[in-house]
Amino acid sequence: KVRRFSVADILDAIEVRGTMEGLAARLAAERGAAVGLMEQARECVTVIDVVLSRSEFDETAFEGYVAGNERFHALLAEMAGSAVVVRQLERVVSLPFASPNAFMSVQAATPDAHETLLVAHDQHHQVLDAIERREGARAEALMREHARIARRNLQRALEHQPSLELVPGGALIHRETNRD
Repeated sequence: KVRRFSVADILDAIEVRGTMEGLAARLAAERGAAVGLMEQARECVTVIDVVLSRSEFDETAFEGYVAGNERFHALLAEMAGSAVVVRQLERVVSLPFASPNAFMSVQAATPDAHETLLVAHDQHHQVLDAIERREGARAEALMREHARIARRNLQRALEHQPSLELVPGGALIHRETNRD
C-alpha cells in the first residue's frame, strides 16, 4: 500500500522544522556562531542576492535560489554548534514535505514568485544580522516565521490542483486535515 500524508501531518512537520531552525538560530546567536560558518553564510546570501537581482528570473535563476536556500539552511544548523540540533534537523527535513525546498515548485508557479523569494531572502539576511548581534529571541522568531512560507505554499497548492502536481510526491497528499 502506498503511504499517503495528511495536510495536518505536513503542517506539523513544517512547524517542527520551524521550531528546530528557530532553536538553531537562537543557539547560534546566544553561543556565538563560528566565524568561518558566519562567513560562509554571508557568502551564501550574497550568491542568492546576485541570483535574485537578475533581470530575468528564469528556471536557471530559480534553481540557483533553491541551491542557495538549501545551503543557507544547512549552514544555519551548523551555526548552532550542537551535533544534537544538527541531527534533529536532519531528521525533521527528511520527513515528507518538511524540507525548506519542499514547496518551492509551487512558489515558482505563482505570479508573485519573485517577490515572495525576495521576502524569504530578506529573512535570511535578518537572521544573520540577529545572530551577529547576539539577539537570540529575534533570530529564533525570524526562523519560525520563515518556515511559515512553506505553510502558505502548501495552502496555495491545495487550493490550485495544477500547483499540487508540481510538488514532487504531491499526489500522496490527501486533503483531510484530521489525523489518521
